[in-house]
Amino acid sequence: MEPARKSDTAATSMGSADLSDASTDAAAVISQDGAVVGWTRGAEALLGYSAPEMVGASAGRLLAEPEAPARVGGIAERCRAGNGWSGMIRVRHRDGRTLDVLLRVSAAFRMDGRECFLLSAREERGRWTMAQSVLDGFLARSPVGMAVLDRDLRYVWVNGTLEQLGGVPQEERLGRRLSELLPGLQGEALEKVMRKVLATGVPVTDYEYHGWSWADPHRRHAYSASFFPLVDTDDTVTGICYMVLDVTERWAARRILSMVNEAGTSIGTTLDVLRTAEELADFAVPRFADFVVVDLLEPVLGSETHEALLDDAGSAPARPALRRAAVRSVREGCPEAVYRVGDRVGFLGPPYDARTLIKGDPLFIPVLDADQDPWAASEPRRPDRIREFGIHSLISVPMRARNTALGLATFARTTNPAPFGSDDVLLARELVARAAVCLDNARRYTREHTAALTLQRSLLPPALTGGTALDVASSYLPADSAGGVGGDWFDVIPLSGARVGLVIGDVVGHGISAAASMGRLRTAVQTLADMELPPDELLAHLDDLVLRLGGEESFSGADARGTAAFTGATCLYAVYDPVTRRCTMARAGHPPPVVVPPDGPAYFPEIPVGPPLGLGGMAFEATEIELAEHSLFGLFTNGLIQACGDVERGMARLAEALARPEPDLEKLCGTAVRDLIPGPQPDDIALLLTRTHALGADHAVSWDVPDDPAAVGEIRTLAARQVTEWGLGELAMTTELLVSELVTNAIRYAAPPIRVRLLRDSRLTCEVADASSTAPRLRHARSTDEGGRGLFLVAQMSLRWGARYTGEGKIIWAEQKIPAEQRISAQYRIPDERETP
Repeated sequence: MEPARKSDTAATSMGSADLSDASTDAAAVISQDGAVVGWTRGAEALLGYSAPEMVGASAGRLLAEPEAPARVGGIAERCRAGNGWSGMIRVRHRDGRTLDVLLRVSAAFRMDGRECFLLSAREERGRWTMAQSVLDGFLARSPVGMAVLDRDLRYVWVNGTLEQLGGVPQEERLGRRLSELLPGLQGEALEKVMRKVLATGVPVTDYEYHGWSWADPHRRHAYSASFFPLVDTDDTVTGICYMVLDVTERWAARRILSMVNEAGTSIGTTLDVLRTAEELADFAVPRFADFVVVDLLEPVLGSETHEALLDDAGSAPARPALRRAAVRSVREGCPEAVYRVGDRVGFLGPPYDARTLIKGDPLFIPVLDADQDPWAASEPRRPDRIREFGIHSLISVPMRARNTALGLATFARTTNPAPFGSDDVLLARELVARAAVCLDNARRYTREHTAALTLQRSLLPPALTGGTALDVASSYLPADSAGGVGGDWFDVIPLSGARVGLVIGDVVGHGISAAASMGRLRTAVQTLADMELPPDELLAHLDDLVLRLGGEESFSGADARGTAAFTGATCLYAVYDPVTRRCTMARAGHPPPVVVPPDGPAYFPEIPVGPPLGLGGMAFEATEIELAEHSLFGLFTNGLIQACGDVERGMARLAEALARPEPDLEKLCGTAVRDLIPGPQPDDIALLLTRTHALGADHAVSWDVPDDPAAVGEIRTLAARQVTEWGLGELAMTTELLVSELVTNAIRYAAPPIRVRLLRDSRLTCEVADASSTAPRLRHARSTDEGGRGLFLVAQMSLRWGARYTGEGKIIWAEQKIPAEQRISAQYRIPDERETP
């Protein structure tokens, strides 16, 4: 047999890559005597013979070469030795035509006691070829810049595209290096990459760099290059080839997108107009411009609406009022600026006026000439600064958001020699548009915050007085601008019998809606307190009110109008009686009060925690404690104790701050708030601090009244005598009439026991208590009626009158005004420790 030829080996090498995929090959099994043992559909498709025709027949009928039997014998010997074989062989199709197939034969194996070989084949198709002239034309006219450099990185060959990209003719490049021809293209960095490719033989693809070229010296370009080693037949690297694409447009778009995204995290971090303008200037210098100024319309800085830009006729004035909000420069101190922050600045001269702001189109001057541009006439100092600091290119972009003119942002280049281009105008517009939205948000927020703060302060009590029962001091700090105005409120309400009602609360949420809700709750508490309701019942009625308000706002679509629905509030209500020194209180989800006795440590009374207002369905429970005279009693909102991050720690710090020996209540209140809240806070802070007093026996007297109409005269006489002893003789007759009418009504219509009490503080109060819960009713008697005028007379003779209910019945009371010179001073002096009380 003839051994395998050299051409077979070449075919093996050439076709190895194709032979690795046999999924579409024709396959057959041939025995050692040349008989076909197996025949596949792929073989039938390749040669046209079906399996019944070929199985058992000789495979020799398929060979089409005279020397084929000798080759087949050599191939068989090779495969019996345990080696496979692959190569080209010519076979004959069933229709008589010949085919060149790429054949692969496996090593011999035994099957059914016979030695067999597995064959697979595929038709070899002709390969496409290219003429050298076509290849040369393609390389020369390719849209990709190409060059070949030797091992010293000197140009050997350059195509026309690269010549156009760099602006250097081909004859000037040959024999020279890149760094010698185009120093503005990072030549040294590129040569470093090429040396690495020469040393390692590993290509570098998509290497991106930026710079200027002689073809377009006024614009910065971006290029993407790939570097490949040139290898000789003996695997020796003889040079390098590189290809270049101009990707300036892609780079500019990516740069704009990247800067705009970055601006989104750097501009508008606060809701402050001036700070937002500063952030725009800080972001643009030096990454985009060398000198930036931001000028805003005065109405914007004053939180007014943009209609201030228009005159009485509805047209734009020629010179709108602008003030400098921010200025930044690569030079320290911004010497280029004619105006400083806060100065009123003039607008550009004709044809640029207020319509430029309204229209919104940018002013783009790629090459600036100080003598020909419009600001020379409006501001003579500007041309001098332009010449002195080399301001050579400028973009001025009106700031507009939501159809509102806000101001003007101007970008200039001085130290950067490249002028602004059209891409830079697009980037400037995007930056200014982003900043304008943030500015408008800040302006709108500032306006709303100011309105909410004004509303909140107008709803808080302008002056607090606790009468003769309490000294009162208060401190209120609104939340910082980022947190928004909250709904904290407090009040001191004078009640009958020298008692005082104290209330503090916190509405859920922030803004105008929270402030308005606070005003509604404060009015409701005053109304319910005037009805003499105990604290637990007052909170129950207030809870019903919050539920109803929340339901009404949800039903009316408050959320759709952009205002938050009334979601709830916390509240604490307390009533202090200076006669008994008892304080009754209840709370709805609010922190407990703090008590500092005159001779003991501060503590927080244990009051059952009721649910916050607005949940409904749960009862409130009142607690009564006794307060020693001159005790401190403080109510506060949770912002005061949550500032340190831990509620228990905040309460401990508050107790420590109020335990200081400070007789001035106002000073103590302010110091405590400053100690706990040293800086801006995200929530409102309210502290209502009181010092208790007591009305002694010389200011209150009472008598039990027998259930006998004859006792009215005696009680009337005792009351007149007591009033005279207090030095209020001019009120004795009125007091007799009040006592007579109230006691007579109690004996006639109520149930015993009946008791009369006179109180003298800032007013003279007559109280008649009985065991009946029947409500008194004021009515107008007819002229023929013999009675029914008692309460009408009481209402006419007293300053005010009313009734309150107790656990034993009710109390009807009437107050008279005491002349100013005879009133008890509302200010009590705390005895010095060295004095004997």
